[in-house]
Amino acid sequence: MLKTLFLPGASGSASFWKPVAVHAQLDGVFFAWPGLGAEPPKQGVESIDDLTALVASEITEPVSIVAQSMGGVIAIKLALEFPRLVKCLVLAVTSGGLPVADLGGSDWRIDYFAAFPQAAKWIADPVSDLSAQIPSIEARTLLLWGDADPISPVAVGERLLAILPNACLRIFPGADHDLAQTHVEAVALEVKRHVMAAS
Repeated sequence: MLKTLFLPGASGSASFWKPVAVHAQLDGVFFAWPGLGAEPPKQGVESIDDLTALVASEITEPVSIVAQSMGGVIAIKLALEFPRLVKCLVLAVTSGGLPVADLGGSDWRIDYFAAFPQAAKWIADPVSDLSAQIPSIEARTLLLWGDADPISPVAVGERLLAILPNACLRIFPGADHDLAQTHVEAVALEVKRHVMAAS
């Protein structure tokens, strides 16, 4: 079985993926993001690249990565950095490093900082455009989307599906940006099937 790395979104909490992991009977490493959400800051963590480096330190053997929203950008960066070791990706409602302004997504920043006023301001910085590199990712990729997500509409998942060579897209009717918490059992079934097939 591949070691599985679970990456939350900008909420930063290591507990985000735990209900899905329990239902899927998957163990692994659950990351928290210092300075984001309600997580305390950590000296030296001041960007997405710093978070990527935190996760990279765990990639010493083949892994699968399960990632939510902003965590999906980190997952894509890691798949590009470690093409032989990142064997499997699960990306939920993420831009993945694609520009998505033309796809109808709402701006999440106002609501985010209202919910987490102490969160590090760098999280609102623009994300690097990884469009040109993403087609080189060979890892088997499962894209999970809700059709009621105002932040990351299904059109974003469809764009990733079009440029990732080994991807499939699963859409959950009525689900929004927190589908991994509102549709735990259905998401866990998809995640387990995908990770087991790659192991």
